[in-house]
Amino acid sequence: MAEANNVEPGTLNVEPGNKAHEDLAAVRAQLEEEQKAKTTLEEAMAGKDARLAELEAALSEAKQGSEASTAELTAVKDARDLAVAKYATMAKALNPTIPEDMISGETIEELDASVEKAKGLVSSVKKTLETEASAAKVPAGAPTRGAISLEGMSSRDKIAAGIQQKGGTS
Repeated sequence: MAEANNVEPGTLNVEPGNKAHEDLAAVRAQLEEEQKAKTTLEEAMAGKDARLAELEAALSEAKQGSEASTAELTAVKDARDLAVAKYATMAKALNPTIPEDMISGETIEELDASVEKAKGLVSSVKKTLETEASAAKVPAGAPTRGAISLEGMSSRDKIAAGIQQKGGTS
């Protein structure tokens, strides 16, 4: 042990079988393990970076596809709205007995339903008007004469009543 104390500063006695040699070997083994772990982690990081780049590219592609789909959807909606508007115009033209404001809807089905409902209402109104018209019919021919009784009238009163019936004034 006396020899270990006589070691010059900055020099290390690392002869095999020496404690310092064993410590150095253990440190080297630990260093190699940590370098291997570092290499493994660097490889994992590189793999994750590559995967992240792939996912970002896929996300970008998906966003572009989504924007294209949104544009296509907007175009389809615009075309549908135009077709519904043209259908509404045709439905109004083909049903002149129905007031135009009664034909409405956001879809062709709604337009068809409003046309059918309006046809039913127009039919009901026509029937009501026909019934009222037939009840108020005036018989053909000369109008009935006034039911003024001339009995008990003086000659002067009879003349005045006759002039009044003809539209004159008395």
